[in-house]
Amino acid sequence: MGNESAFTINSTIELKFKSEELCEIAYVSYLPEFNIKKSLRSETSLEKIKNSLAFNISSNDITAFRASVNEIISFGKIVENTYQLYVE
Repeated sequence: MGNESAFTINSTIELKFKSEELCEIAYVSYLPEFNIKKSLRSETSLEKIKNSLAFNISSNDITAFRASVNEIISFGKIVENTYQLYVE
């Protein structure tokens, strides 16, 4: 049995922000972390569109895909918690 996967997974996760300013802050905050290559089994690209961040994930391994999704969710939770501290 080889290491080749029988399938690939392609998905986009979009985080929509209340304002373009908040989106820009999140984008600039995430870039240093995003530019670190974490896996050879999954690739993620990031695109900023007005008040949204679009994470495009391509993976040939379901476990690596899940790890990429979890990383994006963790990032979103950090942004959400930081925003809550800011508005309080």
